[in-house]
Amino acid sequence: MNAEQDRPGIERKVIAVANETVADWDLDLPGGITRNTKLMEDLSFESIDIVQFAVGIERAFNRKGLPFERLFMKDGAYVDDITISEVTEFLCTELGASA
Repeated sequence: MNAEQDRPGIERKVIAVANETVADWDLDLPGGITRNTKLMEDLSFESIDIVQFAVGIERAFNRKGLPFERLFMKDGAYVDDITISEVTEFLCTELGASA
């Protein structure tokens, strides 16, 4: 299994996509984006940013049609926020990655 398919490798890619998404934004994030960073609260993501982030994730992992509704919805409603770690866990499950 290569490094991109293990949890640390997936997390690095998720953080890279998040950094690309907010590259032109004027955010004050001491310590930068980490596994505990929240997409909405910390990065000020709005719905269009979530879509852009999801597309970036699919490109980064060369996987179309990932079931993001499992990540962003619970019991038929949108979740209030999500962390980089939760995105990583979702991708580990969907990509069949090792811990």
